[in-house]
Amino acid sequence: MVQMRLLTGVPLLGLAALFLMAVPAAAQDKVLNIYNWSDYIAEGTIAGFEQEYGIKVNYDVYDSNEILEGKLLAGKSGYDIVVPTASFLERQLAAGIFAKIDKSKLKNYGNLDPGIMARLREHDPDNAHAVPYMWGTTGFGFNVAKVAERLGADAATDTWSLIFDPAKAAKLADCGISMLDAPNEVFDIARNYLGLNPISTETADLDKAVALLSQVRPHIKYYHSSSYIDDLANGELCVAMGWSGDVFQAIDDAADGVEVRYVIPKEGAVIWFDVMAIPADAPHKDAAHLFIDYILRPDVVAKISDEVFYANPNAAATALVSDEVKGDPAIYPPPEVQARLFADKAPTGRFARSQTRAWTKVKTGQ
Repeated sequence: MVQMRLLTGVPLLGLAALFLMAVPAAAQDKVLNIYNWSDYIAEGTIAGFEQEYGIKVNYDVYDSNEILEGKLLAGKSGYDIVVPTASFLERQLAAGIFAKIDKSKLKNYGNLDPGIMARLREHDPDNAHAVPYMWGTTGFGFNVAKVAERLGADAATDTWSLIFDPAKAAKLADCGISMLDAPNEVFDIARNYLGLNPISTETADLDKAVALLSQVRPHIKYYHSSSYIDDLANGELCVAMGWSGDVFQAIDDAADGVEVRYVIPKEGAVIWFDVMAIPADAPHKDAAHLFIDYILRPDVVAKISDEVFYANPNAAATALVSDEVKGDPAIYPPPEVQARLFADKAPTGRFARSQTRAWTKVKTGQ
């Protein structure tokens, strides 16, 4: 036994060192690092996964695609699953940021709605790199009493003019208007409101959108992509451009005496899809596939929809979603409303840089 010192030419001390090095590697396989939007998962989702699979989840949150994109483009983020909006994933694919999804490891993949998968192929050909998580619209929430007090009880509240008409915005400014810090969607919505192609990449159309947004800039309280949830719920905002589920969370959390409503404006709104994707350099790809498949279970994703008030893409889960959620046309829009929705497309190249500069101009008022 003393001669165990030599085995395939490796001294015993070397074998011991190799063994010790292997232990942390095995332990690391029991870890999963997730980067998701804030307020975007059910309370028991992570705990249920950890208990079932014995994998420790480190769960971090962000509130804009731009923040996520910055981390991904820098490389070595350490995350195993991220949840970009499909339009951002589309342009990130060219940079080779994401690994392909191994669908053979997703036994619940067949639960996904074929119609939604078809729309996602416009962003991700062959649905090769992403699995849809939730989808929704970008409209606005408003405080019923405060808007009626300032604009009149009979004022139309189904229109973007509450934000984009300077005369109306001036009357609402004292009780607060907020806008998403999401330049791509805001410019798309502004162009659509002006009767232009919402995803136009013409400089003249961008200039018109900047002019519209600059007119109401003095009346905007802030640009942020998550603060409006609490502020709507607490009655600290009159109108907030926001994502459907976020506004419904504000409605659910509203303080006594505060009534908030969500609107998909008559002029049209963005329809978007948030997707689960695995960075190409993710350290725990097997665990990532396990988690994605876990989310694809109808009972798991239905609970997320019920808690965050977003529609999910899982056709098999619809029956399990509460009537309150699936029966609300602002969450699951009927066909006539869907006809007014347009997809968000992230610009690339020179126009993307122009839009970034334009957004800075809008926000700073300079």
